[in-house]
Amino acid sequence: MRHYILVLVVALSACAQRGDFTSVPEGTKIEATEAIFVGTTRKADDAGYGRERSDAASFLRYDIAIPADRDPGELTWPPRRGKPNVAKHFLTQQAMLFDGSESFRSALREAMRVRVQRDAVVYVHGFNTNMAEGVYRVAQMHHDLKVPGVAVHYAWPSRGSALGYVYDRDSMLYSRSGFEDLLDEVEGAGAEGIILIAHSMGAALTMETLRQMALRGDSRALDKVAGVILISPDLDLDVFRSQAKDIGRLPQPFVVFGSSRDRILGISATISGTGQRLGNLASVAPIADLEVIYLDTAAYNTGDGHLNLGQNPALLSLFAGLLGIDEAFRADARARVGLLPGLVLTVRNATEVILAPVSQLSEAGGGR
Repeated sequence: MRHYILVLVVALSACAQRGDFTSVPEGTKIEATEAIFVGTTRKADDAGYGRERSDAASFLRYDIAIPADRDPGELTWPPRRGKPNVAKHFLTQQAMLFDGSESFRSALREAMRVRVQRDAVVYVHGFNTNMAEGVYRVAQMHHDLKVPGVAVHYAWPSRGSALGYVYDRDSMLYSRSGFEDLLDEVEGAGAEGIILIAHSMGAALTMETLRQMALRGDSRALDKVAGVILISPDLDLDVFRSQAKDIGRLPQPFVVFGSSRDRILGISATISGTGQRLGNLASVAPIADLEVIYLDTAAYNTGDGHLNLGQNPALLSLFAGLLGIDEAFRADARARVGLLPGLVLTVRNATEVILAPVSQLSEAGGGR
């Protein structure tokens, strides 16, 4: 067991440099920005919003400058020493702290009006993520995936450390009501559809919160959830099935992006003694009775395979505008093969898609 924990720490510590908010140099021309509305239960201190938990939520907006000189999927940080370059690095154009939930709702409502968008896309980060990393990653994914709708981010109080797995698991559970409160604010701002996109441990938080809302039975926000996308969910299979049972009919579309070769989830599964996590299934069979679209992205693994959708240029291109995925998959089943460069298998209610580059399919003799 000690060996596997050491491997997990080494794997997670090998990630790119830790991010921090860096302002755009004064007078610099900016080509593209993404506005990210943020609700957080991180406690504010002199250094910003850290790992400590807060009973009171804070509401903010960050305008993030998107660099033009990078490949899709890249999250490029400015150097520790030297001048930041808006053409090459993600930078903060401005940050605004709202004086309360009412002004947050008003600003979010105005953003939807100006952009002629009635949907809000709410992102939830995963384990070992600090405030800046969560906000910048949301900006990168929202931009590269060309996601319609206004971007909202729930920043729960992760320790932001490879050694903080237990702390983060507790913080995830602590954050359920805070996340529900944020969804209520988004609904109160007039969002007609709320799409949830959650990564890793954030998927567990999302499922826990949906379960809590369903059991309470009086959530207007739950009725507005128009889709759920879980990316590399670090979630025990039995727990997921129990959560799904309590929720009832899962919001549709309900899409899971996993990888059977996700190394981080493989270590997590070994430590937990379960063998598999929802995000690294070898087969859709264990969830075949649920109305879920499961996409295995192993053929597109980037790095440890734990954020393929957000980091791999081919997948980003393939799923640009991914919120239309449900309509595509609900077309005539006979037309599914060839819809994507992958293999589509239907087992009872769940749909499994094993994605593979066209070259691999040609070498294997095509789809089946």
